[in-house]
This record gives sequence, C-alpha cells and structure tokens, in this order.
Amino acid sequence: MLKYILRRLLLMIPLVIGITLISFFIMRLAPGDFLTQMAMDPRVKPGTVQRLRHVFGLDRPAYIQYLYWLRNVFTGNFGYSFAFKQPVFHLIGQYVLATLLLALTTLVFSYTVAIPMGVYAARRQNGLVDRLMSLIAFSGISLPGFFVALLAMLWAQKTGWLPIGGMESPGYELLSPTGKCLDIAEHLVLPTLVLGTRELAGTMRLMRGSLLDVMNENYVLAARARGLKEGVVIWRHAVRNAINPLITLFGYDLSGLLAGAALVEYVMVWPGLGRLLLNAVLSRDEYVVMGSFLMGAVLLIVGNLIADILLALTDPRIKLS
Repeated sequence: MLKYILRRLLLMIPLVIGITLISFFIMRLAPGDFLTQMAMDPRVKPGTVQRLRHVFGLDRPAYIQYLYWLRNVFTGNFGYSFAFKQPVFHLIGQYVLATLLLALTTLVFSYTVAIPMGVYAARRQNGLVDRLMSLIAFSGISLPGFFVALLAMLWAQKTGWLPIGGMESPGYELLSPTGKCLDIAEHLVLPTLVLGTRELAGTMRLMRGSLLDVMNENYVLAARARGLKEGVVIWRHAVRNAINPLITLFGYDLSGLLAGAALVEYVMVWPGLGRLLLNAVLSRDEYVVMGSFLMGAVLLIVGNLIADILLALTDPRIKLS
C-alpha cells in the first residue's frame, strides 16, 4: 500500500505540470492582462505600468513566463495577486479551507442521504416510491445550482430560519470557541443543502442502478438460499459490492465541487476558492487563476488516490499491487 501511494504521488508531478501548462496557455488566449486594465486608468503613469510588467516578467515570452512561474511554485512562491495586493499562496490559504469545509459537508450530506434512498428505490423498483424519487432526482439534476441558491436565499430571507450570505455572523470574534463552531455550522446549512441537492440526486440514481445490477448475482441468490434475512442480504452482500462505483465517483466529486460551487459561492457570498477563482478570471488576475487551477488539480488527484485506497479496503478482489 505504501509503495502504491508513493508511486501515485510521484506520478502526480508530471500530471500537475501538464494541467498547469494547458491552463496557462488557455489563459494566454485572452487578449491583455491585469496591467492592461491598469494602463487604461489615466491616474497611472505609462512608466509605472512598464516597470511593473518588467518586475513580474510579463514582458518576456509566454513559455519563459510559465517556466519562471513553475520554478517559483516548487520553491513555495505562487506569485503575487495584482487585484488583492498580497501573495497568492496566502490568499488561496484564506479561501481553500472554506471550500474544503463546504465540499466535505456536501459530500457527507449527499452520500448519507442518497445511499439509503437509492437502496430503498431499488428494492421497490417501478413502484410509486421509486417513481417519486426518480422525479425528485431528475429535478435536482436539471435545476442550475445558482438558481437553486437564489430560491434558497429567498426562502431563508422570508422565514428567517437560517443566516444568509457569508461564513460568519457580525460579532463572530466575540463568541466562545463553541459559539464560533456553531455559528459556522449554521452558515453551512444553506449552501450545503443547495450543493447537496444536485449531488444527492445523481448519487441516488447511481446507487439505485448499481444495486439493481447486483441483485440477481449468484452470491446474492446464494445468500437468500441460505435463509438469511432480506436486510442482511441487501446491506451486507449486495450494497457492499454495489457501492464501489460511488467510491470511484468520490474522487471526482471532491474536485468537481470546486468548479460547481463557483457560482453558488458567488451568489451566496461564501468565501470559498470557487468565488475567488471567478473574481480572478473576471479581473485577469493570472497568478491567482493559476494557483486555483493548481489546487483543483491536486484535489482531483488526491481525491482519486483516496478513492482507490477505499476501493482496495472495501473490495478484497482489488489488489493495488
């Protein structure tokens, strides 16, 4: 297991380099940069813009800029944010924890609810409950995340049951440690429900279909022939094998939430990495965009590594060697 993990971590290096290389030159397809917007300000002298362009290496060829940025990344320097006026590494560090917290709560919520719903629907295939759950699932998949976020904020505003916007309440610094945790948890509820709706719908459908595929397998029929209770047959034998596709999907969900949460974070004013990335793209803050892409690539690779390890632990037929 340790050799496999080390091998995957070593393979992560060329993969991350390839992802950042493609991202860098895609960013270069758009004309201009942040300093181009600064040059349009009549209060800024042309000499100042030229000096800044030279300081940040933006007057060099594109491939030289990329190699310069990549060399700095290996030394822990992710560049400097033009818009936020601070190092990118510290800036991303302020936002990534909020995104990871939201992603983890969303995954826990969606998997905890979706797996029992998928099992229940599969055991009552084509019944009224199954059709009702399918309707709910297709509705959740088809509705855009930002639209659901707007509806959720309108509902919260009218009822006053949950806080709207942000991650903390006014006076957060004055609360006790327990009060701070409860305050953040209260602010997490609404964005978790919004993001979890789409995740729950897709996961439930996948669980239902996967369980239906294994219900007629020989080992399930043999378990029933031994006189085991139906609940034991389903949860101990069928679900244990049917859940493997969901574990594989976990690796993509972790990084997919980064892209899918951007508009939701923007609408709900959640201080996450997706909101930061969207603002950075709009302001052409290239180093922040590259740092965010790098973080997304690392999350994708680490998420898939965790999924492979979980598959090996849950399914004895899988050998990492």
